Amino acid sequence: MTIHLKRGKEDSLRRFHPWIFSGAIQSIDGPEEEGALARVLTSEGEYIATGHWQVGSIAVRVLSFSDEPIDAAFWQQRLERALQVRQAIGVADNPANDTYRLVHGEGDHLPGLVVDIYGQTAVMQAHSVGMHCCRHEIAEALKNVMGARIDNIFYKSETTLPFKAELGQENGFLLGGSPENVAMENGLHFHIDWLRGQKTGFFVDQRDNRSLLEHYSAGRDVLNMFCYTGGFSVYALRGGARKVHSVDSSAKAVELVNANVALNFPADDRHQAFAEDAFRYLQQMPTGAYDLVILDPPAFAKHKDALRNALKGYTRLNARAFEKIRSGGILFTFSCSQAVSKEQFRTAVFTAAAMSGRKVRILHQLHQPADHPINIYHPEGEYLKGLVLHVE
Repeated sequence: MTIHLKRGKEDSLRRFHPWIFSGAIQSIDGPEEEGALARVLTSEGEYIATGHWQVGSIAVRVLSFSDEPIDAAFWQQRLERALQVRQAIGVADNPANDTYRLVHGEGDHLPGLVVDIYGQTAVMQAHSVGMHCCRHEIAEALKNVMGARIDNIFYKSETTLPFKAELGQENGFLLGGSPENVAMENGLHFHIDWLRGQKTGFFVDQRDNRSLLEHYSAGRDVLNMFCYTGGFSVYALRGGARKVHSVDSSAKAVELVNANVALNFPADDRHQAFAEDAFRYLQQMPTGAYDLVILDPPAFAKHKDALRNALKGYTRLNARAFEKIRSGGILFTFSCSQAVSKEQFRTAVFTAAAMSGRKVRILHQLHQPADHPINIYHPEGEYLKGLVLHVE
């Protein structure tokens, strides 16, 4: 199919932004098959991009700004470049680490595709119909590029693709089928629930921030809110924490964090986990019970319409933590809401600090790690933001 843009709507593409919005399209030649490849022309008939077409606000996700075939060689070349970046930053082919993101959508010039590596298993996730349609070609290229590094490719896109597309997608193995689900991150081991877990089964994007927390943990009483699989809890235990309490509203998450703690620190009585609502737990816990607190909630705003309520939620959550944390304590606080900017999140935390009346210093400003790269032409790819704060 061929897409013709309205006059002047090619400007963002000349700046290499990888999205074309539906309002920029003048006309379409050929059958409008969702997920199909589309050649994009300016109003003057000049070629400018090739991408996957999809019904919705983002009509085209650009794969290439060169007039080249999107074939097996294309997928292999893009995956090879992605692997080279992970080797360069030291997360791939590292004997102490076999858990990392290999493909991060627009950040790796593959919009709509995520691939996480967990030991011998690659978990592939499509966020666009086009990537779903190409899943078998991508899986074949992925195996060619990764070679002996992986034996399995698990496809997990049931919840990430538009339900209106009626694709009938199902999660399952495209290659292999091993039930082994233990992977290693910085020398620590974790059970990865890629079948039922959130995202691809583990929050790979907090790896560097977990390492930082480990260095602050010695001798401290740690509270890990919204703990999910317990990554921060396990790092805190290795860092020498005096006690670690993990809290999540999901009983299944609590089971998983207990399993991960036992995997690394069997019979360690420093850790306890609680299935409890976060706000209720913070409200009821004694003041000064903890001097290291992690707030890593799920996205409060998945779209801009929810922004106002999300900022209120971040303010309320952090205000409660400031009120309760022990003097001299350290607060790690995060937002993974793409709709919330760094400035907006920082303002919400600033407001919470002012409400508490505590003296607060910023020690670190945190973000997503290097295996979640941000395409310089696509600033929307910067989603994770965090602060490490010292509270008097």
